[in-house]
Amino acid sequence: MDIYLSSAYLAPIQYYTKFLSKDRIFIEQHDNYVKQTYRNRCNIISANGVIPLSIPVEHSSKNKTLMKDIRISQHGNWQHMHWNAIVSAYNSTPFFEYYQDDFRPFFDKEYEFLFDFNEELRLLIIDLLNMEVTETAYTSSYKTVFANEEVDMREAIHPKKDATALDDHFMPCNYYQIFSQKLGFIPNMSIIDLLFNMGNESQIVLAKSII
Repeated sequence: MDIYLSSAYLAPIQYYTKFLSKDRIFIEQHDNYVKQTYRNRCNIISANGVIPLSIPVEHSSKNKTLMKDIRISQHGNWQHMHWNAIVSAYNSTPFFEYYQDDFRPFFDKEYEFLFDFNEELRLLIIDLLNMEVTETAYTSSYKTVFANEEVDMREAIHPKKDATALDDHFMPCNYYQIFSQKLGFIPNMSIIDLLFNMGNESQIVLAKSII
């Protein structure tokens, strides 16, 4: 089976369960960029609850732009702000110290294209999760018609949509979160929430989230 995914910034747990499915994965790069999606946004958990982090991009709502052509806006200091938010949220977690040197360079180096930034992060995360993934490729065109053995998850994995309602194969598995005593368990956060809290047991949680 082939699974089609959008590009995503520090994507949620649901997204990374697909890389354990043994199916072939296609990362979409020819879709039109859409705001308020995981393409440039992730959700992390602080002591006060969920914090959305959004990467500013150069994009006009009047003109459609392919995801692969979206440039990161160099105005403002978003990398510094994102890293500070991540440190503040996770510096007391069991595995933050173990992984922080892997992630820090992404918030120092300047990237031109959002797609490239997202992909380098995804490849790092796949490596940190010790995943043996099957074939992963990039789309060469935008498909609108899918065969029975193809699954379009490009817009189903979305911050404003119910993850389980649109995905028959995903059910969030509870895991330790540092603020759960105060906030309760919050499902389907950015993959870094899982990594920083659970470390080398993260892949076990991902596997238990697949139905």
